[in-house]
Order: sequence, then structure tokens, then C-alpha cells
Amino acid sequence: MNEFSQLIAQYGPVLVFMNVLMDQLGLPTPAIPALIVAGALAADGRLSASELFGVGVVATLIADSVWYAAGRRYGNRVMKALCRVSLTPDSCVSQTQTLFERWGLNALLIANFIPGLATIAPPLAGATGIGWPRFLFLSTLGASLWVGAGLGVGMVFKEQIEHILGALERTGTVAVMAVGTLCVAYIAYKWWDRQRFFAMLRVARINVDELYQLMATGAIPVIVDVRSQTARTLEPRRIPGALHVPLHAVGQHAKDLPRDRDIILYCTCPNEVSAAEAAKLLMDSGFTRVRPLHGGLDAWIAAGYAVEEI
Repeated sequence: MNEFSQLIAQYGPVLVFMNVLMDQLGLPTPAIPALIVAGALAADGRLSASELFGVGVVATLIADSVWYAAGRRYGNRVMKALCRVSLTPDSCVSQTQTLFERWGLNALLIANFIPGLATIAPPLAGATGIGWPRFLFLSTLGASLWVGAGLGVGMVFKEQIEHILGALERTGTVAVMAVGTLCVAYIAYKWWDRQRFFAMLRVARINVDELYQLMATGAIPVIVDVRSQTARTLEPRRIPGALHVPLHAVGQHAKDLPRDRDIILYCTCPNEVSAAEAAKLLMDSGFTRVRPLHGGLDAWIAAGYAVEEI
């Protein structure tokens, strides 16, 4: 047994608990590698599989419960806060809400297997009023599936895992530096892509005062609400006369929109990312008079302009 394996064997349950907890809280500390390695050691009898399974599930439930309670208390503000620090702001909320709507409560069973959904699903469940008992039941099942899958892969491929651990032991610092460099490069690329996205967004936006003046002059634009149904449930108001075309359906409804009028798109997500994505889809289809609303529906309401109940 090499020193690296000895370290994991000695502190395995603690390392798995902390790694899973941080991962489920949204920190960039992937837990699957730790679960796989721990599963390989459990297959050799160096760790207790049941203990690893238990601490993994408990850590997941603790993190999920924290996010659920935050969503129940603060609603949509939690999702907005998460997406402000996300490296993929263009898909953080809208795609997650679409998956949640498609799967319903069963999304909690698969949430941990889908990047982005694992962190967003628990506060979304809280914000939409799902009760504690149902949430805990489904979250426990989902956590059991995810932790069991990670440990199971390690147990099945224990020989290959041992070979990898031995290679890491032999290469030592070089391997650690290589992995660290790849992680830094990935984060740097995602940060650059995020900044490029926001730069494109700043160029095209219209603010709420400009939209109000445009409407007041009689040149009424086509206003499109691109929020998901879940987002509309969380904020059941809209700009008067707005059409509802959720982001995932913009492509199929593009033919129904006029090309000779201004089209203003809005959402309630941070930095108008869903509206910007919808605008990009329409521009790629040949539309030229398309702009996302700066600040979205929140800015419109804050400015005191009229809204309609959905």
C-alpha cells in the first residue's frame, strides 16, 4: 500500500464527508473522484463501505437542507445569488428550471448527476413550496443513488484505481502540479467566456425608461417574457401585454414574431442572461431589432411602472 492510499484509508470517512459536503454546498471540489477512490479501498477491506455510504448521504442531506431552507425563506433571490457567481451564467437558472419542470419532484432523484442542477434544485424546491417531508424523502433517495454510484464504480474498478493511485504516488509533485494547472486553466477559460458573454450583453440592452418612452410614443414594441413557468410562479407578474415564450421555445416560435417591429425580451435572472440568450437566438435567425431589457422585470417593477398579474 503506497502512502497516498494509506492516507485515504486512515481518514477516508472524514475526507469523504468533507468533500461531499463542500461539493454539495456549491464549492469547486468535485466529490465523485473521492467517492470512487474510497469505493476501491472499501472493496479491499481497508474502509467500511457502509460507513462511507452513510457519511456521504448525511453530508449530501446537510447541504441540501441548507439550500432548501434558504430557498424556502428567500425564494428566487437564492437562485439569483448562485448564478451571480456561476461560471456558466447563461445556463445557470433557465436550463435548471426547465429540467425541474420536466421531471417534477423526481428531479431531486437525479439532481446530483447533472452539473448545475445539484445546487439549484434544493433551493428551487424550497422556493416552490415543496414540503419538508417530501423533500427529505426524495433528497435521501437521490443522495443514496449518487453516493452509491460513486462508491460502486470504485469497487468494480478497484484494480484500475489502485494502478492510478500508484502512478500518482510515483509521479508525486509533478502529477499534482499538472492536475492543478488543468483546473486553473479550466476556471480561467470559463471566467473569460463569462466576461465575453457579459460584454456582448452590455452592447445590446435597453433600459426600462427607454422602453417606457418607446411604449408612450405609440410605437409599441413586441414585449416577450422568456421566463420559465417556474420563474413565473415565483414572480407572478408581467409587463402589460407581454407574450410568454420561454427560452427553450424561442426557436420554434420565431416564425410567429414580426421582423419589422422592435422586440424586447425580459426575464428575472441575473444579468438578463435568459433574455440575452433568446436575443441571440433571434438574431441568428435574421432578426435585427431585438434587445434584452436591462434589469429585467425586477428593474421594471422597481421603477414603479405598471404590471399585470398572471
